[in-house]
Amino acid sequence: MDRNDYKLTAPELLRNFLVYHETIQGHSKKTVDEYYLDLRNFFRYIKLEKGRVPRDTPLDQIEIDDLDLDLARSVNLSDVYSYMSYLSRDRAKHANSPTSGYGLEPSARARKIAAIRSFYKYLSSKAKLLGENPMQDLDSPRLKKALPRFLSLDESIQLLEAVDEPNQVRDYCILTLFLNCGLRISELVGLNLQDVRQEQLRVLGKGNKERMIFLNEACRAALDDWLEERSHQAAADKNALFLTRSHTRMTTAAVHYMVKQRLLKAGLDPSLYSSHKLRHTAATLMLQNGVDVRTLQEVLGHENLNTT
Repeated sequence: MDRNDYKLTAPELLRNFLVYHETIQGHSKKTVDEYYLDLRNFFRYIKLEKGRVPRDTPLDQIEIDDLDLDLARSVNLSDVYSYMSYLSRDRAKHANSPTSGYGLEPSARARKIAAIRSFYKYLSSKAKLLGENPMQDLDSPRLKKALPRFLSLDESIQLLEAVDEPNQVRDYCILTLFLNCGLRISELVGLNLQDVRQEQLRVLGKGNKERMIFLNEACRAALDDWLEERSHQAAADKNALFLTRSHTRMTTAAVHYMVKQRLLKAGLDPSLYSSHKLRHTAATLMLQNGVDVRTLQEVLGHENLNTT
């Protein structure tokens, strides 16, 4: 049995919350799995601190299959801040490698806070199991704000001009879409042939939210060239827009690797840039060329304008 599969191992109270996020909220399996691991570790700590298990029990060996509403209700803000202190001081940065050092970064702790806050919001607002939300005033760790890294226009052109064989037509098309449309990598690998609709591209974003993106001449020309080549290839997935050399749908790992290799070939530092940095590049170039923030929000598929 997979010890990290919430459907098999999570107690009912937690499993119902995770099912809600996966089915109603439309969160990805990866996001839901991370919520499970974060909440499992949190309630292990709570059980230890509240004397539900012997004090010398290793945290990773504590079972939470007896998690019930009484235990969840007993948690207060002080408990959560105590847990955050533990994470910042005593938690190994990599669970399977204590030699890597101790203390999680603020960004990692913020993700765990988000999981806890979301769980208690569900218990109080959706499941109606709690009369009030004890985590309503829960603060997140202060994060260092840095401007996103992006390629300049000249560097973007440099990247495109360096694309050569093998897979020249496909990779040029992918990079052109990243740089002009600001797609997420998950959105790009999920594209199907029928999503290309003349001058528009249908994109399925986070939470299964659909949006239409206008294709400029560069994108349309790159897609036409790729679709012509694609039409002569056998395909294990007949719907997939982008295929690997083995004729299967491209994966996020394959696209990540391709982007890094193309950056290296173009003389750009692949340790500084990634497919997501190409999304930042698209957004920045649009702003520099007069696209207003509201329109950019729609193009990027952001639910919140502050994110944009």
